[in-house]
Amino acid sequence: MPRAPLMRWGVALLALALIWAASLTRPWHALEFKTFDLWSTLAAPGRGAPALVILAIDEPSLQQVGLPWPFPRSLHARLIDRLVQDGAAAIAFDVVFAEPSGDPAQDAALAAAIARATRAGVPLVLASAREQARNANALLWTEVAPLPQLLAAGARTGDAGVQPDEDFVVRRPPAGEDSFSASLARALGRDGGANAELIAYRGPRGSFDTRSYYQAVEPGLLPAGFFQGKVVLVGQALVAGGGSQGLQADTFNSPFGLLGGERLMPGVELQATLLDNRLQGDGLRIAPAAAGMVLVLLAAALLLGAGARWHPGATAALTAALVLGTLALSWWLFSRQRWWLAPLWPAASMLALYAATALTAWAAARRRARQTREMFAHYVPPEVVARLVEQPGLLHLGGEVREVTLLFTDLAGFTAMAERLSAEQTVEVLTAYFDAMTPLIHASGGTVDKYIGDAIMAFWGAPLADAAHAAHAVHAAVAMQQAMQPLAEHLRARGLPALRMRIGVHTGRVVVGNVGSRQRFAYTAIGDAVNLAARLEGANKAFGTGILVSAQTAARLPPDIALRPLDDVIVQGRSTPVRVFTPCADAEVCRLSRAALDALHARDAPSAQAHLAALLARLPSDRAAQRLAERARALAQLPADAPWSAAVALDKL
Repeated sequence: MPRAPLMRWGVALLALALIWAASLTRPWHALEFKTFDLWSTLAAPGRGAPALVILAIDEPSLQQVGLPWPFPRSLHARLIDRLVQDGAAAIAFDVVFAEPSGDPAQDAALAAAIARATRAGVPLVLASAREQARNANALLWTEVAPLPQLLAAGARTGDAGVQPDEDFVVRRPPAGEDSFSASLARALGRDGGANAELIAYRGPRGSFDTRSYYQAVEPGLLPAGFFQGKVVLVGQALVAGGGSQGLQADTFNSPFGLLGGERLMPGVELQATLLDNRLQGDGLRIAPAAAGMVLVLLAAALLLGAGARWHPGATAALTAALVLGTLALSWWLFSRQRWWLAPLWPAASMLALYAATALTAWAAARRRARQTREMFAHYVPPEVVARLVEQPGLLHLGGEVREVTLLFTDLAGFTAMAERLSAEQTVEVLTAYFDAMTPLIHASGGTVDKYIGDAIMAFWGAPLADAAHAAHAVHAAVAMQQAMQPLAEHLRARGLPALRMRIGVHTGRVVVGNVGSRQRFAYTAIGDAVNLAARLEGANKAFGTGILVSAQTAARLPPDIALRPLDDVIVQGRSTPVRVFTPCADAEVCRLSRAALDALHARDAPSAQAHLAALLARLPSDRAAQRLAERARALAQLPADAPWSAAVALDKL
């Protein structure tokens, strides 16, 4: 696997491992609890089943009954008889009658009422409890059951205990089938929620139809038949303890305090919720761990793929969409399908994956920037390197076709001079030469392609686009020739032969880019235009010039760059002649040269000779004018119908 994908997957796996380790901590569990609480608060319908009624032993009941707690058991017997007569479907006391009351008649009255209810077909469930006791060796649990005579009268029993989570909020139904709600559901023959793993809350305190205990005991306070077909749960409903009445608050923490709602819930209403879950069969189940893993793996595939190809902003948007999608999926499963898929781990994993992709993208960008800087630092100006680092898209790796202006240089007489120097001295001279020329190329926005012995290959128009690449190249050529003068004087001062530099400049379309193998490559230009630029450099010898510029380059120059046309040459492999020029500040020389060439093309030998004579009068030793004069004389001696070409083959110069 290539290094970049391997690095992305490695960092991603590390990020996921860190998230997994964090998911084992208590703070993480607390956050997951809060997510469950939020979903419970938002999804709760706000009302319980109409068939469930709570008779609350509350402050008004204590006041109206006028008796301290515990109430006489004969009063509970009266309540049972009233509920049976009114058609209640079932009766459940979230009260533990574990001890004799001290008055056998009271206990007998309650037992007799239970027996009458049982004979009438109304199931009656009494709460049991478990008490914790610790000795020196172990933690012991003791079952606190109702009085045997009450059970003998036909009462069923169920453990009313619940187990809060670490933050003291009750979210899970009691384990086992001996719970209070399970016993009551079985008595009704409708236990459809035995597999529930979490409580589906109906709402905060008061979500079930709740009446005060005394209203059911005293006749006329509730309509006749009010309890017909209903399941009645009797229990304490004090949020604040009524200590003065001997009644302690039986309350538990619910999820509804998260958004500022009522947090405490009476135990009897919690039992009503558990019973409602069982009767409706809609208690929550916990989604398999594999579901979250599948989400994470899908997100990993998407984010790692996107991180390698997309802009960081697009990857961030995809991450946000995945996180929101995970939350939406969790909410839909919770509210519609009654599945609890904890969204925190998948969502945090997606964010961690995004961080991993962002980190690897940043590292890759830094690596590319370093490679780009290293690659181009020796070839292009520092400001170009900086721009390529900031905008790597400007550099099309692998090659592209562009129009550029190419420049080749060569030192005349260098080979002979190198034979007189030691290797160290040769390198010293070349270093001085390259040190003088390279900054001039860079200063005009050029790219140094390579050093070939004593030659330099450079081009303008890549890697950054340059609309004036031809002008910049010619300006650089002129500046380089001017810089050769002090360098030649320096060599003469050391007793060495003076060097002369020849430059060829040509504009054309080439393939420019990184060329080579995976192990070693270089940024270069390839194409026929490169060959022509190199040939123009060598053709300076025939014309006695220091700079030769092709017609393709001349056509792209502004008017302020004066050029003298020298000749029309035919390059090997081409049939169309190319006119070559050299920079010249003498306007009359430029005019005479152009006029002589035009006359030769028109086969007007006398006119061409006249112009060339005037040109040689100004420049007696001009080699280009001398060559044209020889061809004009040859033309004058030809018959009028003899074949004639004004152009000359470049390889014959």
